[in-house]
Amino acid sequence: MMVFVLVVVIAALILGIVGILVHGLFSLLVIGVILLIADLAFLAVRATRRERPLR
Repeated sequence: MMVFVLVVVIAALILGIVGILVHGLFSLLVIGVILLIADLAFLAVRATRRERPLR
């Protein structure tokens, strides 16, 4: 699961960088930011979820 989260964060960063560097691709920057926010929200929900204690 952590590999998936890492891949999503890297993809968001790459989209953001390409969106900044290439003229006219501001939408890629917006998509990258939205993807990063969604991934951080997913991590926050996953971290706050209570796990069952081991017996």
